[in-house]
Amino acid sequence: MRQGLCILIGVFSVDTADKTIRLTTAQAIIRYLAAQYIDIDGEKTRVCGGGFGIFGHGNVPCLGEALYDHRDVLPLYRGQNEQGMGFAAAAYAKYHLRQKFMFCTASAGPGTANLLTAAALCHANRLPMLMLCGDTFLTRLPDPVLQQLEHFGNPALGLNDSFQAVGRYWDRITHPAQVIQTLPAALATLLDPADCGPAFLALPQDVQGWTYDYPVSFFEPKVHRIRQQMPDARELEDAIAALKAAKRPAIIAGGGVQYAKAVEELTQFASSCGIPVIETIAGRANLLADHPLNIGPVGVTGSDSGNWLAERADVILSVGSRLQDFTTGSWTAFAKDAQFISLNTARHDAGKHRALPLVGDAKLGLQALTEQMGSYRAPAAWLAEAQGERRKWDDYVAQNVKPGNRPNSYAQAIGAVNALCDPRDRVVAAAGGLPAEVTANWRTLDIGTVDVEFGFSCMGYEIAGGWGARIAQSELEPAQDTIVFTGDGSYMLMNSDIYSSVLTGKKLIVLVLDNGGFAVINKLQNNTGNESFNNLIADCPTIDAPFAVDFTAHAAAMGAHAERVANPAELAEAFVRAKAADKTYVIVMDVDAYEGWTTEGHSWWEVGTPQVSAHASVREAHEEWESGRKTQRRGV
Repeated sequence: MRQGLCILIGVFSVDTADKTIRLTTAQAIIRYLAAQYIDIDGEKTRVCGGGFGIFGHGNVPCLGEALYDHRDVLPLYRGQNEQGMGFAAAAYAKYHLRQKFMFCTASAGPGTANLLTAAALCHANRLPMLMLCGDTFLTRLPDPVLQQLEHFGNPALGLNDSFQAVGRYWDRITHPAQVIQTLPAALATLLDPADCGPAFLALPQDVQGWTYDYPVSFFEPKVHRIRQQMPDARELEDAIAALKAAKRPAIIAGGGVQYAKAVEELTQFASSCGIPVIETIAGRANLLADHPLNIGPVGVTGSDSGNWLAERADVILSVGSRLQDFTTGSWTAFAKDAQFISLNTARHDAGKHRALPLVGDAKLGLQALTEQMGSYRAPAAWLAEAQGERRKWDDYVAQNVKPGNRPNSYAQAIGAVNALCDPRDRVVAAAGGLPAEVTANWRTLDIGTVDVEFGFSCMGYEIAGGWGARIAQSELEPAQDTIVFTGDGSYMLMNSDIYSSVLTGKKLIVLVLDNGGFAVINKLQNNTGNESFNNLIADCPTIDAPFAVDFTAHAAAMGAHAERVANPAELAEAFVRAKAADKTYVIVMDVDAYEGWTTEGHSWWEVGTPQVSAHASVREAHEEWESGRKTQRRGV
């Protein structure tokens, strides 16, 4: 006669006879996450590195209880702002090349709403983040509840439904058993190279605490692997035929090269065929700055050398890029008759602008191309000319970052840090003028060390993302530093994770470069014929007595070391002190809002300008801007 053994563990009931365990919905979610592992280069580690959380009534009683019992295996970092939590999760996943992720948990209502921007950033950048967010009660018995949005004609519609527009996976848990299907589906999305992006689970407050007898097998440890898909043989044939016919081939190296761990394969293919390489913003740090095939960044925030190559290439192999407008110069950076070949895991990206699609893993695709290209070599004169253009660009950058060549500038600060940092230090920047300045002026010292968030170009990512990057970096490279470049505008938008970094012992080096407002948009405003208005603090008509923020005092109040420097030479000295410091170090320097910009390396960018205006300068700027459209590819 078979006998069942019932073991009581707190509020859990385990019956080994039918192998079920009674858990709340929240407990089941967290227990499942704790049991998921990933194989990374032969080593097994938890695929979820933990989470970021701010508790409220919508998540603390049930989800908070479950997280407490797993606090040793799924560390929960207390955020200061939900948006910042999401940015930190994005940077964490980017550091780990999308092979690990963090979750974010927020309360129902405004706490969850604050995650919308971060979800959009992850969606645009194809980054995994799991959101576990409170929702209104499924029974509706207490309706309307605190912070509930009431749609009179659709009571099922709520705030959390808005995440369907910015997520790759979305579900509302309406019964405890549902997570048996939902959690594996969400995890599959988070780890899928083609569909990677944020996953959102709406958790009604009552359902979080409801129980179900879950199969014990659901919580058995599982090891995941990132899928590597071989390109279709016929697509490969088409790509090889086009490349072999090329007289002036070029390679665009995007962020997907790093996510596929295909840097070595990219280098081998380019070297064996003698094809010059240009990098996207997300693809910065695919090749070292001094690699002979690295011709420079391409596009609106590119280099003269990279754009020279793009304009003349007849066949372009794009690897792991979604070909955003800053890469393509709004599709003016390339010849109209140039043939694109797009190697990408995502079918949506592989077929853009009538590219020959090569849908598959970048590592496997590049290996196959290398094997089948035979003895093909690009014309030596083509490569030599491209390398000559790169040398000219290097000479320009050397002068551009040189202290004393003009008033304090972003480029000078970048050059000072670049000269003193460790090759494995990680650089983080986003939004405003710094992405262009870092992309143009930073000389890559080691592979995969640059994080310029420009997929969503999101102000506020810098410090919060730096915190998340440092959490990830401390897992694998604790001796290195995470270096954040931010302007005063982004600092004012979101800075509280300076406090988070000090609290958690995750040291950052933060460079605050103060140009007195939103200076890069003021630059665009002036370039389109408009007068300076409401961007620089000094140009706001509603401000009677402009004054600057004391960023050093502010950062010090959050527990960081902080100092203000007068020039790039002092910044370099302060950076040495920051490297030696035991906690977050903030260095502030004023930069010029008008004279400090990198003036070379830009392709055309489509911006809406007024077709009619009472201002002659605006009309003239419109005509000049539109004149750049003549080279624009129209979707082909």
